[in-house]
Amino acid sequence: MLARISQKLPELSSAERRVAECVLAQSKWFVQAAVANIAQEACVSQPTVIRFCRSMGFSGLSEFKLNLSASIGHDGMPYVHEELNSTDSMQDVLNKVIANTAATVLGSRNSLNAADLDTAVKLMAKARRIEFYGAGNSGIVAMDAQHKLFRFGLSTVAYTDSHVQLMAAAVLSPQDVLVVISHSGSSRDLLDAIKIAKGNGAKIIGLTRADSPVAQACDCVISVITPEDSKKYTPMISRLLQLMVIDMLTIGLALHLGENVSEMLAKTKAGVKLKFLQN
Repeated sequence: MLARISQKLPELSSAERRVAECVLAQSKWFVQAAVANIAQEACVSQPTVIRFCRSMGFSGLSEFKLNLSASIGHDGMPYVHEELNSTDSMQDVLNKVIANTAATVLGSRNSLNAADLDTAVKLMAKARRIEFYGAGNSGIVAMDAQHKLFRFGLSTVAYTDSHVQLMAAAVLSPQDVLVVISHSGSSRDLLDAIKIAKGNGAKIIGLTRADSPVAQACDCVISVITPEDSKKYTPMISRLLQLMVIDMLTIGLALHLGENVSEMLAKTKAGVKLKFLQN
């Protein structure tokens, strides 16, 4: 059903689209919420909520909620995926993984804030050095960020080892920026590294949950929220959202820095050109 809502978005009015995005971002909450709370959350009138349900082919909010609840029942295979179980076919896997991912990506528009992204870009643009810290899946995202930004001619590095992170944080300066990436936002190792970096005057950007301990310790927070239960299931969508935010920051930074970035990227392309077979 979430995939169906995603596909229907272009056909909806702007007000109904806000209701749809509310469903995509907080489907479990939506099932339990009163129409007044839904209207307030989506910044629309209560009749608009009902019109959205009818646009989706249902008689009203109650019928919509019943079908939504049935479609998001979470009794999947523990530690694998909350929407899938051992009886599902590969077609089920394809449909559910795409629908779940698409719904969360579209729903992220409600949590991501352009002003926060702009603040992060400006901090990074002024930095002498940019370091990315993460662990596990978030560590992979940290490495992806470094791989993108070093080609801009910037001094960047990614660290995924907690001991190295602590040592590196100890030599940061007020001219440096630390970007911390964390799905849970509660890693003690990352919090220790942030404390050391802040003690040296470095600015901290966090890609994490807005209400987390890591977020509270950062100068700029880009809220990355997913409905995944990471205590029971392997995080999947969180990594994709983090990568998407890194792409936003990369593009924003390129636009901020201007033509110099294009020149640097041209040089990196030329640097690897000989690695490819010439026709």
